[in-house]
Amino acid sequence: MTDIDIYPTRDLSYDFLGLRFESPFILAAAPSTDNLEMVRRAFQMGWAGAILKTTSIEGTRVDLAYPMMSTFNHDGKKLFGMGNIDLISEHHIDNVEYNVRMLKKEFPEKIVAASIMAGRKEDWQRLVERLEAAGVDFIECSFSCPQGNIGEDPGKMLAQSIPATELTARWVKEAAKRVPVSIKITPHVTDIVEVAKAVKRSGADALTASNSLQALMGIDIRTFVPYPQLNGRSTYSGMTGPAIKPITLKTISEIARNVDIPILGTGGASTWSDAVEFMAVGAGVVQFCTAVMHHGFRIIDDLKSGMSQYLDEMQFGSMKDIWRKALPHLVTHDELPRRTVRSHINDPLCIECEACYVACRDGGHMAIDRRPTRIPVVSEDRCVGCGLCEYVCPVEGCIEMRVQPMN
Repeated sequence: MTDIDIYPTRDLSYDFLGLRFESPFILAAAPSTDNLEMVRRAFQMGWAGAILKTTSIEGTRVDLAYPMMSTFNHDGKKLFGMGNIDLISEHHIDNVEYNVRMLKKEFPEKIVAASIMAGRKEDWQRLVERLEAAGVDFIECSFSCPQGNIGEDPGKMLAQSIPATELTARWVKEAAKRVPVSIKITPHVTDIVEVAKAVKRSGADALTASNSLQALMGIDIRTFVPYPQLNGRSTYSGMTGPAIKPITLKTISEIARNVDIPILGTGGASTWSDAVEFMAVGAGVVQFCTAVMHHGFRIIDDLKSGMSQYLDEMQFGSMKDIWRKALPHLVTHDELPRRTVRSHINDPLCIECEACYVACRDGGHMAIDRRPTRIPVVSEDRCVGCGLCEYVCPVEGCIEMRVQPMN
């Protein structure tokens, strides 16, 4: 057991969207939230909330194909990026209404949300009305399923159309009399800020940024059938997991810097420190999906314990002290400081692997030379301070980038 495992949990609760969240950690709309018993177990283990998997009006055709999961390996990590060809829940609104009622009755302190998708104004609004009557805390609208939305231009994502996003979000918000509405958008657009502005104009209360990324997960080089393989055929997947975290951070930060609207962060968060990063660029709460599917609901203990220790170390009074902390440090390329930087190798930590030498020789500026001892040495005349060597070195702290004094 690590120190984080036994660290006492602080009060991580705060208000967001007019709701009281007991922590920033909630479950995204996914297979983990498509079953009443599973969500019940997640709440018992300590998750603050859950967004029930995207539902639809009775009679909506839901034709899923199996197997629907695939992945690619990265440095021995099989779920570094996970792909799925999932669509929406096979459970229609009648089943989800029941689940909402049961969960709110058993766990009144938990946040119970639901995700919806429809093809007509009447259906979008009816879904909202029925969920409000069931007691849902907020509603998330899926405008960004990588396999396409039902409704306008089937096969494409609703959030790829700015007019359709604004119009449909307005329909949903018109029907919502009591609960907040969040629109789940996609990074697969030319200008994410313009989409966010459309959501803002619609009157929606928040947006969820963002979703899985459309991807081709890999190809069997013997049969040439892509993954996942379904009797010799495949299709594009929605990729999730740690691989998409940098894109999500960029998406959230761009919206937060340009549009005054609350953001729910989702896409690539696996740890408490990931959640800190999401909140530091503007997310109010953080949704988890792939990490739970890989490691189980039990990761909530590490999330809460790690966050508690972090707040103490940083001497933060509450979760809100993290919000938007990173945004003032984001500038344009022209605004970046121009300094003289050089690589420095700490000889006592060097394990003589020569990774830095090879990387600099073939991918940098040929600024690292061999010594007879095999401990490399930096040529300050050739080093420009690009930083490549620091990131290929397997030993933490062995190589650092040092700013040179001004002459």
